[in-house]
Amino acid sequence: MAMKAVLCKQYGPPDTLTFEELPSPRPGAGEVVVAVKAASVNFPDVLIIQNKYQFKPPLPFSPGSELAGVVKEVGSGVTGFKAGDKVIAFTTYGAFAEEVKTEASRLLRLPEGMDFASGAAFLLTYGTSDHALRDRGALKAGETLLVLGAAGGVGLAAIEIGKALGARVIACASSEEKLAVCKSHGADAGIDYASEDLRERIKALTEGRGVDVVYDPVGGPYSEPAFRSLAWRGRLLVVGFAAGEIPKLPLNLALLKGASVVGVFWGDFTRREPREFAASVRQLGTWFREGKLRPHVSQTLPLHQAAEALKLMAARQVKGKLVLTSE
Repeated sequence: MAMKAVLCKQYGPPDTLTFEELPSPRPGAGEVVVAVKAASVNFPDVLIIQNKYQFKPPLPFSPGSELAGVVKEVGSGVTGFKAGDKVIAFTTYGAFAEEVKTEASRLLRLPEGMDFASGAAFLLTYGTSDHALRDRGALKAGETLLVLGAAGGVGLAAIEIGKALGARVIACASSEEKLAVCKSHGADAGIDYASEDLRERIKALTEGRGVDVVYDPVGGPYSEPAFRSLAWRGRLLVVGFAAGEIPKLPLNLALLKGASVVGVFWGDFTRREPREFAASVRQLGTWFREGKLRPHVSQTLPLHQAAEALKLMAARQVKGKLVLTSE
C-alpha cells in the first residue's frame, strides 16, 4: 500500500518541499494510523521547514501539526479508538500526508457536528488561546482583553474565547479588512495598527484605564507599547513571535504596574499536564456545541499545493485558517 506526502528533505523555503509517493505507515504498539481528510496550516509549519522552530524532526519529514481524519488501523494495546472513528490529532509534524502514524494519546474524537476542515482548524488555535486566557491569564468577566494579530487563527480564537468568558475584547490588526473579520467574530472594538497609534487608541477606548490582559502572538514592535498600556495588575501573555523579532521589555514597567509577563507554551502544556489539557478540550467542545466558537476556515487547497499554502502563511496573507485537503 502506498500514499502521498509532502516532504521536507532539506531545510529551506516552501519551494524546496516535494510531493512524493511513500509506503503506507503501519502502527506499532500504542499507535494509530489515520487517513487524513484535512490538515491545517499553522505558523510553526513555516518555521519548522527552515530549521527555525524549537522542535527539530529528523530529515526527511512531512510538516503539518494538526489534522482531522478517519482511523485506518490501530496497533496493539490501543483501546480507546478503532478503525472508522472520526478523530482530530495534534502531531507536531507529519500531518501534510494522506496517512499519518501517531500515538493514540494524541487523538481526540471529532466533536459532534464538526466537519473535517473545521476539525483540522480547531485544536491548536483554540487550545492555545484557552490555555493562554483562562489558565495563564486568568481572564475574568468584565475585564478588557487586547488581542494583537487578531485576524490570524489564534487571534480569532482568542476573541471568541474572550467573549465566551464575558470580557470586553479590543482587536488589533493591520488593515480595516482584517478588523472587519475580527468584529464578525465578536470583537467589541478594533485598532488598525498600520495607521493608528496603538497606545493612544487603547487610552481612548479604555478612558485611560488600560487593558487587563494582552494576548500577544506577534512580538516585534507591538509588545512594548501594549505592555505600557496595561492596567494595574495587568498580564501580558507571550504566545509567539509572528513578526519575527523577539522584543525586549524594560522590567521597570512590570514593577510600576504590578504587572506580569506570562509565558504560554501550549505544546508542552499538552504533554506535561494531560489532565488539564483534557479538561480544556472538554470546555472547548461545550462552547463549540453552544455556538460560541466558529472556526474560520478562509481557504482550502489540495494537499499537493502545500508550498503555496506555506507561502501565503509566511506572507501574512491568511485570515483565520488555511486548510489542506487530501480529497
